[in-house]
Amino acid sequence: MSDVGARSGDDRLDCLVVGAGLSGLLAARTLDDAGFRVLVVDKGRGVGGRMASRRFGGARFDHGAQFFTCREPEFADWLERWTSAGAVTEWCRGFRGEDGEGHSRYRGVPAMTAIAKLVAENVPVLNPARVESLEIADAAAGWTVRFESDRELRCRSVVASAPVPQSLAMLDAGAAVLPVEMRQRLDRVEYAPCIAVMARLSEPSGLTPPGALTLESGPLRWMADNHLKGVSDVPALTLHGSHSFSRDHFEKPDDEVAARLLEAASSHATVNVAEVQVHRWRYSEPIQGPSERCFGTTAPAPLVLCGDAFGGPRVEGAALSGLAAGRRAIELLSMPGA
Repeated sequence: MSDVGARSGDDRLDCLVVGAGLSGLLAARTLDDAGFRVLVVDKGRGVGGRMASRRFGGARFDHGAQFFTCREPEFADWLERWTSAGAVTEWCRGFRGEDGEGHSRYRGVPAMTAIAKLVAENVPVLNPARVESLEIADAAAGWTVRFESDRELRCRSVVASAPVPQSLAMLDAGAAVLPVEMRQRLDRVEYAPCIAVMARLSEPSGLTPPGALTLESGPLRWMADNHLKGVSDVPALTLHGSHSFSRDHFEKPDDEVAARLLEAASSHATVNVAEVQVHRWRYSEPIQGPSERCFGTTAPAPLVLCGDAFGGPRVEGAALSGLAAGRRAIELLSMPGA
């Protein structure tokens, strides 16, 4: 890490971004484009966070975020860039089982993680690197970031884009005290978990195009055939458990939760499974969060929190939160004494 220093000439980064999901990556891009030295760190081996894809047995799955819509002009500019680069295409205009709004549903090409990989181009990313604590002695010294590997680095500011409970745990481990009102509001952020089942099928699912449906009751909330979606060369189902099912079964064995969700899916599709894997998203979807795009403070030192809990639990919300966080971090870094 010693080769990553601050543009001001000392040995500190201008900003460390914790989390390589879309929000963190766009915050980092904003800072980097403005000439600041930035580094993104993430505990995972790849980028994208919940815009995640996985391959096994010749099948490819989007097993986190399934698609996104676009409503805001600022996000539309990024959508145009990603589409022009071949990383995004329209999937459909709606799914079975939902009220049809007529909005275009977009997907990544070849899969959702492609969008994050495109955003991450030319942005320094260090992973896997699990942050243990965010510590501060005083505002002038900035942040000391300690990793589970016993490595550490110093930075003038931090953008924390991980799920809010994880960001707060890092700050608590470093005894960093936030302004009281900010901390109270962050403590009220809530997420719903999601159990995702990925099933490679031995024959087509029988779902009709576009190959996905939403369900309002029962253990299953979402199902999609990644082959019909254009992600996988072979039939490959992604199943998402409902909030209540995922919460109640989060610690249950893989085979048990997979069997339950596959049984529910068999009422809607042909489910002849050749191979199956399970993934658990503990912080899958914010169900209560701030209306602001991000929170920023200079107490105890320049810090911005962002992510899909800020301003709406959608891919677009996460993106706009990251862009706002990047701009806010620039403001904080430009203050006298920062």
